[in-house]
Formats: sequence, structure tokens, C-alpha cells
Amino acid sequence: MEANRPDTVTRILDVSERLFVEHGFEATSLRMITQQAEVNLAAVNYHFGSKDALFEAVFTRRLGPLIEACLAELDALEGEKDGPTAEGLVMTFIRPCLALSKDPARGGALFVRLLSRTLVENHRLLRESLSQQYSEFAQRYGVAFQQALPELSLETLSWRMHLAFSVMFNAFAGNDVLKIFMRSQIVTARDPEMIVKHLVPFVIAGLTSPVQE
Repeated sequence: MEANRPDTVTRILDVSERLFVEHGFEATSLRMITQQAEVNLAAVNYHFGSKDALFEAVFTRRLGPLIEACLAELDALEGEKDGPTAEGLVMTFIRPCLALSKDPARGGALFVRLLSRTLVENHRLLRESLSQQYSEFAQRYGVAFQQALPELSLETLSWRMHLAFSVMFNAFAGNDVLKIFMRSQIVTARDPEMIVKHLVPFVIAGLTSPVQE
């Protein structure tokens, strides 16, 4: 039976991941997925039950290990004698994202783009499930940034974390915003190494800039 083939689930997830990046969730139909994955609709329904559940499954197989890698980096940083710094905290997030972007077996740059785009758009299907499953991630980073930047009020720190992570996710989403206004050939928005090179000092400057009275 096709639905029971060992590689069916992986094939469906891989094709769905690519199509969600190329077309977005709403524009990606189950028919597109089944045609390119070379499975029938019964196989998708058998393994996932719905398009919504399939979309969530695309994330959970990649995002769990990424979050674990970030928290492992955070554990190591917090174990250091001098404690966390703003730059060190940013890098505990950047390094795992960069490693993931270079590893096609774990989704590579394609998944990093999909993750970034979906989080930036605050996708309705993942909003609740992600907040429940990865609340430790947000809490741990919130406490760590408070330790690294004790001079900031909670309100100011919250705004800066919001803006910093928004910038990082937007950068990894792979969209060259300048092309909306001009034919830019300078920005290589889909080169993870170049993104990190210019992104990190920009984010650090925003997190650590003097508070305006």
C-alpha cells in the first residue's frame, strides 16, 4: 500500500516544505503536494489528516532540534564565568540557524527561509502551538537578556528583543527589500554567510545602544 511505504512521509514533508516556501501556505494546494510528491490524497490524509496538520508537521520535525541547539548554546554561555553578553546571546541563536542553513539533510536554507517567513507573518496555524511548545525558549532568552543588559527597563528590553528577533527572522527569510525600490545587485539576501556578517553588528548595536531620555 502506497501510504505505508517507508519514504512516503519524508517525501510529502520535503515537497510540502519547498512548496510552502515557493508559494506560501494559502496558495499551496494538496493537489500540488500530491502531484510533486507522487502520492495520492489518501496517503496525505492517512499520515497527517489535513493540510493544517501537514503544515505543522513540516515545522515540528525541524524546529525542535533547532530550539534544542539554541538552548544548548545558551546553557554553555550561561556556564561561563563572566555570564552572558548581548553579542554572546545573539550568537547562541545565529550559530544554530547558520549551521542549519548549511545542512540540506536538516532542511538547509530552505527551511530557515520558511521558518523566518512564517514567524514574521505570525502564522495563525502555528501561533498557539509554538507558544505552548517553545515557551521555555522565550523565557530563557528573556531572563538571559535581562542579565546581559541590566541597565534597560523591562519595557525597553522587551521592545529591543522584539525588534532584534524581527530583524533576524526577516533577514533569514531571504527577501531583498531593496529590490522593491531599486535594482540592487549589492545585497545577497539569500547568502547566509553574508547575512550573518552584516546582521550581527547591526542587531548588537540596536540592543546595546544608550537609552534615549
